[in-house]
Amino acid sequence: MPRFLYLFFIGILFLTCQRPQPDVARIPAPVKTRPTTPAPAKPTTPPDVLKPLVSADSLDVPSPEYATPIPAPKYEFRAVWIATVENIDWPSKKGLSSEEQQSEFTYLLDYYRQTNFNAVVVQVRAAADAFYAKSPEPWSEWLTGQQGRAPEPFYDPMAFMIDETHQRGMEFHAWLNLDRGTFGPKSVITPDHVSRQHPEWFLTYGGRKLFNLGLPEVRTYVAAVTANIVREYDVDGIHFDDYFYPYAIDGQVLRDDEAYRQHYNGMTKNDWRRDNVDKLILQLRDSIRAVKPYVKFGISPFGVWKNQKADPDGSPTNGGQSFYDIYADTRKWAQKGWIDYIVPQIYFTTEFERVPYRTMVDWWQQNCGRAHLYIGHGAYRVGNPRERDAAWRDPMQMTTQVRYNRQVSETASLANKQPVLGSVYFSAKSLVNNPLGIRDSLQKGAYRLPALVPQMSWIDSLPPLPVQNLTLTTVTGGNMVAWQSGLCASDGDTARCFAIYRVEGRRAMVNLTDPRNMLIISPWNRAVTQFTDRTADPKKRYTYAVTALDRLHNESRAVVVRVR
Repeated sequence: MPRFLYLFFIGILFLTCQRPQPDVARIPAPVKTRPTTPAPAKPTTPPDVLKPLVSADSLDVPSPEYATPIPAPKYEFRAVWIATVENIDWPSKKGLSSEEQQSEFTYLLDYYRQTNFNAVVVQVRAAADAFYAKSPEPWSEWLTGQQGRAPEPFYDPMAFMIDETHQRGMEFHAWLNLDRGTFGPKSVITPDHVSRQHPEWFLTYGGRKLFNLGLPEVRTYVAAVTANIVREYDVDGIHFDDYFYPYAIDGQVLRDDEAYRQHYNGMTKNDWRRDNVDKLILQLRDSIRAVKPYVKFGISPFGVWKNQKADPDGSPTNGGQSFYDIYADTRKWAQKGWIDYIVPQIYFTTEFERVPYRTMVDWWQQNCGRAHLYIGHGAYRVGNPRERDAAWRDPMQMTTQVRYNRQVSETASLANKQPVLGSVYFSAKSLVNNPLGIRDSLQKGAYRLPALVPQMSWIDSLPPLPVQNLTLTTVTGGNMVAWQSGLCASDGDTARCFAIYRVEGRRAMVNLTDPRNMLIISPWNRAVTQFTDRTADPKKRYTYAVTALDRLHNESRAVVVRVR
């Protein structure tokens, strides 16, 4: 074939493998010019020394102190909230150097990857500020010590965090606080801060400036900030917590009467506030979908939607209610498919009578619609001497909760319920501190095996094409598996990463549904196409299988190779 024809066909193949981008009008979001001097290059781990997600020695027999294994699903969302506001989790304090910030973040990632977590939910906008460069809002004070001051030496924290997270085969969900314009009455803000540029957009409550969600222009602004992140960064999800309208403060009144008079449209004020939040959720969803349809949209609301005594459809509980307290109709959003996943904050023990953990899990299983149901766990309460509920002093409380999630999920379809597909823990520092050994109990028990992030078929259900030219070579210290990535599938997707499985026996069948057979999930880089298994016993024969995974974790057919 003539060289020019060869290059022509290669070019056509490349173009057809690109994911099509929607041709839609952008929501306006001015982006400030930032310094462009990059931080020093970071060393990367070569693919042939990647560590397995679980050692071969622990595949079948758990540590004696955790002798009762919990059946582990192959697909399970395992994430942690990394809070930046007030330096709760990261950075550990204001004004650290760029190198110190990066080192602290990669430590957290390594810590959680070793515990077989597969996602992080990182707070990148805490109070109309930014932990990322391509933003219309000023740099956060909790990053550099002064709002508006860039990191020194300059780097883009979110770009760095996403890259490091993906290199470890984990998802990155950008967590934005929705309602706060300022954090408190003593907040020092920049002259170009949105609360100075548009003071008419804000309400003062609890010493803070809060966005007035009753104004259409405010909702458009919040959606624009969100769309800008999706457009500029390779995020896997957009995440909002439970701050919509503020929780009530005794003696204070939220003075949004003027906006209500202008826009109430015949509704009572309470219904109008809920409608404002509904409109914002839909606008956020549409903004995300218009830019990158594959980016997930999730909410982590307060655990109780309504108590049963207020509404027969509510839960048999006696606690705060998101529907009434913060005007958030969270059940509606999940049931109508406005969000892709919901993480109710069930920060209660299995023994707490007013809002029992098991009761809340059961209720959400029946009320989450098609949305993935992940449970938010209050890890920060474990071992805390100030907690009145004595069950928080039980070192197995978190493990008990995960065990229950899996137990009810096994029979969910028979009971016409949705399964619990994962957990998110608040917060990162809590598990790193390891109170009562809760991280150890998870690592050696419930999470001793790896898991893939659950698939979302309504976004993408087509798997990538399988790998090609799989080979196995015995090298010093192990077995090296190498392959080539397959061509793009009919939807334009190619592999984002690869899963490597191993079973004993040269003629053994590889059961892909059993996570005990999974050795490793490669970094999210399709150029990484080899892996050396250094846990293999040279006296044994093995069968290896490699599958390709796209960014929504659809898995290809396995290709098998055997030690001869």
